[in-house]
Amino acid sequence: MATSAHDWTAIFPDPDAAIEYHARAPAGKIGLQPTKPCLTQHDLALAYTPGVAIPCLCIKDDPDRSYELTGRGNLVAVISNGTAVLGLGHIGALAGKPVMEGKAVLFKRFAGIDAIDLEIDATDPWRVIEAIKPLEPSFGGINLEDIRAPDCFLIERELQRAMAIPVFHDDQHGTAVVVGAALRNALHLTGREPATTKVVFSGAGAAGIACARLLLSLGIRPEHLVMTDVQGVVWRGRPGGLHEWLAPLAAETAARTLAEALVGADVFIGVSAPRVVTGEMIEAMAPDPIIFALANPVPEIPYDEARAARPDAIVATGRSDLPNQINNVLGFPFIFRGALDIRARAIDEGMKLAAVEALAALAREPVPDAVIQAYGGTPLAFGREYLLPRPFDPRLLERVAAAVAAAGIRSGVARLRDWDAAAYVQRLRRLAAQLPHV
Repeated sequence: MATSAHDWTAIFPDPDAAIEYHARAPAGKIGLQPTKPCLTQHDLALAYTPGVAIPCLCIKDDPDRSYELTGRGNLVAVISNGTAVLGLGHIGALAGKPVMEGKAVLFKRFAGIDAIDLEIDATDPWRVIEAIKPLEPSFGGINLEDIRAPDCFLIERELQRAMAIPVFHDDQHGTAVVVGAALRNALHLTGREPATTKVVFSGAGAAGIACARLLLSLGIRPEHLVMTDVQGVVWRGRPGGLHEWLAPLAAETAARTLAEALVGADVFIGVSAPRVVTGEMIEAMAPDPIIFALANPVPEIPYDEARAARPDAIVATGRSDLPNQINNVLGFPFIFRGALDIRARAIDEGMKLAAVEALAALAREPVPDAVIQAYGGTPLAFGREYLLPRPFDPRLLERVAAAVAAAGIRSGVARLRDWDAAAYVQRLRRLAAQLPHV
């Protein structure tokens, strides 16, 4: 392993294994394979000149045929400029490449989607927009990744306006969908209704703003939602002003600190920084509090401290070694699968809400023995320590993708009009059977 000033083990307990995994030949984590034979002279004539001219002319006459004559309909670009990488911050486009390759791996592993990572060496959001906009003919969808706020909001909005394929910033919407599903089930378990639930956020960046917006769509009332950032509570009239995406979420409240905002709150959602919450702060929350401390790898309040301070709490983190991991991999592969399969022009709010409901509903069903065994044999059943399905549950592909596709058909963002929902479910089951098993 290369020497460095970094504390490698604070990030991952076995740094040498991480280096070896990525350096093992062939280097990196993704590659390309042809999907048709090219073994004979006839194959060559079909794959390239002169036979390739026929599908080219078909697409010229009818651009939608690109979905049946090329790989575009199963191809996603994972695009970043490296300005907000995981918990590493602004490390640059090149240093972020391993993360983007990893995202491509997850697309393939969990949903059979081909993905290519594209790193853009530009920090000006308009340069990023201009670099991505002409790529529409190449892909069925764009997954924006690890772009700092508020640039990410501008980039996504302008690209979706200009492009007729889905542009989806997973740090925003993937996080929001999984948080929304977990909260839906936590509210059910604690006997709460969204309209009377008080929610406090730590973190008002991409994930925090998107989560807050989605929770409003799920029935949380604006007057019961408080955002906080490094300056404290985001309140209406706060000196210094608020950017256009945060301003609508500013609260009418006398609270000025996170500690003050948490007094009497039902829900805490942390998408911010390690250890910004103490046991004393959550002791002031309402009975049966819901605590989603999602900073990773060190949460806003460590799991054991939260449980010690509030034994009545439902606690979730972003860590895979603790109960109730809130992980974007439960969302984005299956959301894109459904969107690609209906040839969607966008991933709209109805599709996101459909994913929320599908995830929440699946967690309430009995867990197959194969999934239980894959997770060490410990029984898994809906409850305070099992709010969401586990990532390797093979039912996720069918349930979430089918729900997203159906929602896109209903809303009209799909290019497809002749849609057989039952046949699609069977197609998803066949695909799931071809993917690696748990």
